[in-house]
Amino acid sequence: MKKRTFIKLASASALSVLAGSSFLGCNNEQEKPIVTAQKSMLPDNWIWMRPNLKQSDDEWKATFERIKSAGIDAILPEVYSSNHTLFDHPTLPVKERWLERIIPMAHEAGLEVHAWMWTMILNNPELIAKNPDWFSVNRKGERAHSHPAYVNYYKFMCPCNEEVAEFVAGNVEALGKIEGLDGIHLDYVRQPDVILAEALQPKYNIVQDKEFPEYDYPYSENCRNQFKAKHGIDPMDLGNEAPQHEAWRQFRYDAVSNIVNNYCVPMARKYDKKITAAVFPNWESVRQEWHKWDLDGFLPMLYQGFYNENIDWIGKQVKDAKERLKSVDNDKPVFSGLFLPHLKEVENLKKAIEAAKNNGAKGVAFFDYNGFKDEYRCGFKTLFSEFQCAC
Repeated sequence: MKKRTFIKLASASALSVLAGSSFLGCNNEQEKPIVTAQKSMLPDNWIWMRPNLKQSDDEWKATFERIKSAGIDAILPEVYSSNHTLFDHPTLPVKERWLERIIPMAHEAGLEVHAWMWTMILNNPELIAKNPDWFSVNRKGERAHSHPAYVNYYKFMCPCNEEVAEFVAGNVEALGKIEGLDGIHLDYVRQPDVILAEALQPKYNIVQDKEFPEYDYPYSENCRNQFKAKHGIDPMDLGNEAPQHEAWRQFRYDAVSNIVNNYCVPMARKYDKKITAAVFPNWESVRQEWHKWDLDGFLPMLYQGFYNENIDWIGKQVKDAKERLKSVDNDKPVFSGLFLPHLKEVENLKKAIEAAKNNGAKGVAFFDYNGFKDEYRCGFKTLFSEFQCAC
């Protein structure tokens, strides 16, 4: 199954079709940031894009002009999906330096470029063979590279492994060194879904009314030993009570947050790049306490269809996200991720954008460019000119 057909999925990242600053370009009143003192200046309107390496430069120029003409400010091109890269990299195989190729053309069209990278998933065969201990372990004792949950590419790495953290930071650094790149966008910066979104469970013929061992991560020796040193308990000894153990749950949130705050963010800022992430609304289920991350902005994937919810749910999720961020003095902006296949009618797209705007979103991000129909593009200028800033 394709990455975002599986809910992000995500994977994972990753759209933003908001016509100009007439919709969300107002200045929101913001709280103090968690760590950094400087406010993030990010574009309002985003779109996730997958690569098409067969397109000519002229075709890419036309694509970027089409995107910009709809009022989109930034593209999120997928340049690393856990095997090879589409940019210069010192250790991973480089399929093509596509990112370096498109940056000047996107900038010429007036678009920012924020490189979309998979973070905690690894599918490179050579690295898997060399580093089997890098991978996350479930409560049954199975490693994610040999027994991935749900889909074969769900080979998640362990957030408690120092080598994994350094590998991830190295991927961020490789992007940070690229001249002209505006930002880095993290995807799959989490663990496997211990409980899938409601509408996805039937696709796998499962009912998840609790946290089952085969989907419950991570239980690697690194995680277990670190937790035992701190709390005197081996999480494996908790058995079926593990999901209810608050300290163990928080430990795993903190392990993922450590990857972001102490490895990815400092590396991006070392090279003066903005850093964002695609995140889940059901963050507890993927060990992703993202409101505590020191990013420049958040793109929660509010794909209501995967949760058997209506469009109003999008606004509720934005409001909840803003409240969680405020609770930890994090003032960074939220950009509502919208799934175009769930919003096929322009009127429904309008309702989704209004729901996000009215509840505090700075902008929106659409998944993905392949679903970017002409009727959307042609109607955006008129559609968004109706909106008045309610911030």
